[in-house]
Amino acid sequence: MDSSHKEYQVVISDEAAEMLVSHSRFLAKVSESAALQLMAEFESKVKSLAEFPERNPWLSDPPVPAGKYRKLLMAKRYLLVYQVKGNAVYIDAVVDCRQDYGWLL
Repeated sequence: MDSSHKEYQVVISDEAAEMLVSHSRFLAKVSESAALQLMAEFESKVKSLAEFPERNPWLSDPPVPAGKYRKLLMAKRYLLVYQVKGNAVYIDAVVDCRQDYGWLL
């Protein structure tokens, strides 16, 4: 590994974990394999955030302060909403893009 490569600690909030479980449960009612795939992709995205969290775009939404949250699309319809502070990445939410998530922020 390159010595200039920075590794970030990824912290998943309790709320984000609960949201992920809720989305997975909902998917499992339709397709267990889809729910397992969502969980696997989440794990993969968390690993990628540990390496390159700043590569993703800012979440731009009127109620959100500019430059506070970044977003990462997962499984075609879910957003990981996170912020980078120092050497840590804080995942604050896992939201379904098809729903209004303004209430969250």
